[in-house]
Amino acid sequence: MKITYSYQGKEAVFNTDSEQIVIGRPLAGVPIQLDLTPDRKVSRPHARIWAEYGRYWIEDLNSAAGTRINGEELKNRGRRRLHSNDSVAIGETTLRFELPENKDEFPATLSAESDASLEDCVTQSVDAAQPAFSRTQTTSDSDRRLAFFYELPLKLAAEAQLPGLLQLIVEQSLDVISGARRGALFISERQTRELLRVASIPVDNPAVSLTLAAKAIDQCEGFIWSRSLPVDNDQEQDGIPGSAFEHNIQSAIYAPLIWKGEALGVVCVDNDESSGAFGDDDRRLLQAVAHQAAMAIAHLEAEKNLRTKARVLQNFMKLVSPPLAERLMHYQGPIRPGGEFRQATILFSDMRGFTQLSSRMDPEDVSEMIEDYFSRLVPIVFEHKGMIDKYVGDAIVAVFGSPSADEQQYYNSVRAALEMQSTMQSVNNDRKIQGKITTELGIGINCGEVVHGFIGSPDRMEFTVIGDAVNRASRYCDGAGKGQVLISPEMYERVWGYVEAEQISIPTKHEGELTAYWVKRLKD
Repeated sequence: MKITYSYQGKEAVFNTDSEQIVIGRPLAGVPIQLDLTPDRKVSRPHARIWAEYGRYWIEDLNSAAGTRINGEELKNRGRRRLHSNDSVAIGETTLRFELPENKDEFPATLSAESDASLEDCVTQSVDAAQPAFSRTQTTSDSDRRLAFFYELPLKLAAEAQLPGLLQLIVEQSLDVISGARRGALFISERQTRELLRVASIPVDNPAVSLTLAAKAIDQCEGFIWSRSLPVDNDQEQDGIPGSAFEHNIQSAIYAPLIWKGEALGVVCVDNDESSGAFGDDDRRLLQAVAHQAAMAIAHLEAEKNLRTKARVLQNFMKLVSPPLAERLMHYQGPIRPGGEFRQATILFSDMRGFTQLSSRMDPEDVSEMIEDYFSRLVPIVFEHKGMIDKYVGDAIVAVFGSPSADEQQYYNSVRAALEMQSTMQSVNNDRKIQGKITTELGIGINCGEVVHGFIGSPDRMEFTVIGDAVNRASRYCDGAGKGQVLISPEMYERVWGYVEAEQISIPTKHEGELTAYWVKRLKD
């Protein structure tokens, strides 16, 4: 397809082999193949052109300024056949088309001399002696419908966005039902059962009877309606624009979208010509389209729900340490409160003088300072196979050896602590250059038997460690000075060969003097 378009005296050419293009100005989330910027009267998007059954078609996408083909307004009037050398006006831009010859002709099985529509070529007159809505299909009509059902699942599967899928269903329904001039699709709102118009041709004012649509959903069965078969109280609807009488609906088909025994909505087509009565073959055909549509809608909704749950899970996993996140991802059974004994190492770190510092700072500055330090310190814990158990104000409580066992937990915790102190100095240097307040870190480490697991109630649980070893680690943290890493004698017994440390005593409120080891560096 070749499109020559001009705006304010400037001309350009657009060539494409695509079977469908959208014309307009860019809009986030909507792919535009032919961008008509800087024409400000062009909408976002404006019009669509596509090839189908050997022909090209054009439709206005509810644009503000409308679309004119050879001077005829297209907006709100459905699709129009597009021929080579047709002139289309979009905003202040004029477009002319050169279409491939095989796309611009009727299929070989139809008469190219006739200027009637495809539906007119394959539809024969209704015999007055036959039941209402009965018609005879030609061989070409049967072939066309068979080809349609080969292609329909692929077309529905290719549409990744629900609004586009819903509009495509209406378009496809009008394409396959001979004599259908208008169409609409309604989704039943799950809570209120209200019918929501989600797609229609024409876009602004769909020709539909909500009474008939509700009947199709309630009965979970498609049917044909015509003027000769009146519906109770349809004339008494309270001014609903979709009234069959207001829109001069002569004949219509309503087919529910059934998925797993539930009616998701209804698709309907109609015409406003008394000679265009629908037959039972049309009803079955539209119901088949509705079944395919229901399956596609359910599939798309399922994908959307999975993406939503994945985002929720991803956000949740940010609230726990990577080791715990990994454990939860592979956990298959129900999560219940309860724990088990485990040998673990607990690291407490606390910012010295933080309470006094924060009392002189704005809340925003306090949050920014915490983020500055934590964003550098927390990854160090993870790099050394530790888990963040909790944050207590400006304090970090980390666990090594839980939830997964780690034979190197003692060494990993000491390495992490020394690297955290080194990183604190680096962050402080950066903050001093920026004229910001700085602080120092005290770290205490202890090891021993703990209970680890999900603690709490069935309604609110958290994975944590509890036990005397945890409380002791807190005591060593309280006794650590600025920049110090203090470990317990139990820890020193395990790492003495790897660290240079000095034995000291620290006072505590309840246990009296405790022996501690001030770790200064790792041995070579």
